[in-house]
Formats: sequence, structure tokens, C-alpha cells
Amino acid sequence: MSAATTTSADPVTPAATGPFTAAIIEAENLIRTADFVTGEQDLAEGLDYLAGSISAILHLVRTRNLTHPVFVTSTGPYTKMGLDNPDTLYLHADIEPTGTYRVRGRRGTTADLSFQVLRGDYTPDAVPGGDDAFDDRRLAIEADGTFDITFRPAGSAPAPGELVLPEGATTLSVREVYSEWSATKGAIAIERVDTAGTAPPEPDLERVERRYRTAAKMLTARINTWFNFPKWFYLDEPVNAFTAPRLTPGGLATQFSSVGHYRLGEDEAMVITVPRSAAPYQGFQLGSMWYISLDYVNHQTSLNSAQAQVDPDGMIRMVLAHRNPGVTNWIETTGRGQGILQFRWQRTDAPITPDLGPSAQVVDFADVAAHLPFVDHNRIDEHEWSQRIALRQRQFAARMLA
Repeated sequence: MSAATTTSADPVTPAATGPFTAAIIEAENLIRTADFVTGEQDLAEGLDYLAGSISAILHLVRTRNLTHPVFVTSTGPYTKMGLDNPDTLYLHADIEPTGTYRVRGRRGTTADLSFQVLRGDYTPDAVPGGDDAFDDRRLAIEADGTFDITFRPAGSAPAPGELVLPEGATTLSVREVYSEWSATKGAIAIERVDTAGTAPPEPDLERVERRYRTAAKMLTARINTWFNFPKWFYLDEPVNAFTAPRLTPGGLATQFSSVGHYRLGEDEAMVITVPRSAAPYQGFQLGSMWYISLDYVNHQTSLNSAQAQVDPDGMIRMVLAHRNPGVTNWIETTGRGQGILQFRWQRTDAPITPDLGPSAQVVDFADVAAHLPFVDHNRIDEHEWSQRIALRQRQFAARMLA
């Protein structure tokens, strides 16, 4: 029977969407059988994560066009993956190593704007190569904030200021990083030089069906891949502690990170102490066991050095706890007894040495005040806390709508 005459009552697997619907079932089974799912709340979070992944991947396969590339959002508040940083806007464009690309933009007032050319994809077994990474200090930025970059294939003769794509280049990734959430984001666009002024072909049936097959592979790979990241980089470390700062794996040129994982009882808290860094960006966040950020808009599950209260001795002291200890730098677990800990420093001019990294101490919740040397400086009442959350909500809304 032809596709044109098939009815909804026919007991056949849909030719186009069948692979993707099968991948959804496989992904759900992976989530339901994850070893860290201990109750309905964990499972609900996992299934919500799956919904965001489905949405993201369908968007990505429909926007992917190697002849006419565009920047798309890699991850966001409703399509989370890869321990997304609450302070970062993530963009990427699909490229080919044989293409010539022109990237134009305008620098905003954010703390950092970085670029990274990736070779390959994230998989359950490997991180893609990303040695060609740099921030906007490498660009010629005009007085009005505009910039213009050309990327040429390897082996070509670039003009002064032009950049050469590495062999095997697949993706141009862009990160715009906020410290002050009231900062103004920039603008950016990409065009492939040899196709500018032309139109891509309209998608035919074979291409649309191929998109569903590609989406199926991407969905299961995405779930499998990010299951493995905590095992690779976090869970082998001692619980309730941080690693010494190190350059972030994956090729980010100016980012250091310090990581860990926590496990806290209802009557426990973690006091985290870190020096206020001179780096333009210093941020801390919690992540769930699904390796995604927690709700950072309506809860204070992250703090950067511009948002955090700094004690008179130059230290930032945060209290990770299940309930409000009445201090400004409370980090909310939102009911999660275990999760990921992550510090990042970006746009660094010098290494972040161990003495500039964080320390952690687990204490009884009732004893938190005794472990804060400037506790009177740290106190906040319920109304002030509500105003603090309202400010996060407003600034995030402006960031997303700008």
C-alpha cells in the first residue's frame, strides 16, 4: 500500500517517524533504569529532561544546513544538557572544513565572548577535539563594538586577521558569558561565502525522512553521552569536596574549573569558601544527576562573583542547604540530596592555582552561623530574599527577550 493510501488504522510502523519514536522509547528506558533514580521526583526530572532533549534535537536537525549555516541555541533553560552554565548563552553553527565563513557581530557588555572550533561530536566515549579556542581579545573590535571574522579552509592562504579552520572542523561554537545579569548581550551572524545570495534547496521527502533517522541517533547518543560525563569527571572524586582548579577539558582556552559532587542529609549544610577572583568571570552552580543545571531563575542554585556577597576579608562564603539558613549566599538544593558542584573561572590571564580554589566543610545545619566569621554581615530576611529572587527573574527575562 502506498503512503498516499495508508490510513491511521493500518498496523504499520510509520516510515518517517518510526526510527525517532523508537529512539524516544529507548531513551525513556535509559532514564527509568538510571542507577541514581530513587523516587518519583528523580524520575519526573529525568522525563522532563527527555522532553527538553526531544525538543532540542528536532530543532537542531531542522535548522542544520551546511550550505547556508545559521547560529542556533545549543542549550537553554528548556533544552538543558551538559551541565549548562546559568551565566552563559550557548550558540553554534554547523560548518565544513572545506568552507569559507564570515562571522559578523557586535560585542555586548557581557564578561566574556569566546569561540571554539570543534572537530567531531560529543559521544558516550569521547569529547570532540576543540584546540582552536579563543576569546574576543583576539578579534579586531571597532569602536562601536562591531567585528568581522573570516574562517578559511586549512591549506588556504589567509589574509591578516583571518583564521584557518582545523582539519575535520564540524562546528563553530560561541559562548557569551554574563557576570552582571543586567549586562547587554551582543549580536552575531554567520554566512558561507560561496553561497551568500543564493537559496538552499527545498527539503524533499528523502531529506525529511533522513532528518528523523538522524534525530533518532542524536537522541540516544545525547542521553548516553551525558550519563557518562559525571562518571568521567565527578563521581570518582571524594564526596563533598572539590578538585584543585584545572584547565577545563575540551579545549576552552581561558577557562579553569573545580568540580565535585555533594551528598547532604536534611539536617546538614555545606559551607563553601573561595577567594573573590580577579578574573572577569567566576561562577558557581549546582547540577542534578542528569548533568543539567537546576532551576536558576526562580531559585538561587548558582552564584557568580558579581551576584555573591563578598566578606570583608575578600572571601565568598556560600551555604549549600536544603532550607534557608537566613544568609545572602544560600545555595538552594531544591530538595535534591545529591548532585554536582561546579566552579568556573573565565577570561583568565594567569592560572587559577589551588590557593585560589574552593574548600568545603559539611556541618550541622544548626551550626551554620558558627562557621561564618562575618555572619552578621551575611544575614538576610524573607522579604529581602524574595526581592533577590525577583531580581533574578527580571534580569533573566530581559536577557532572553533582548
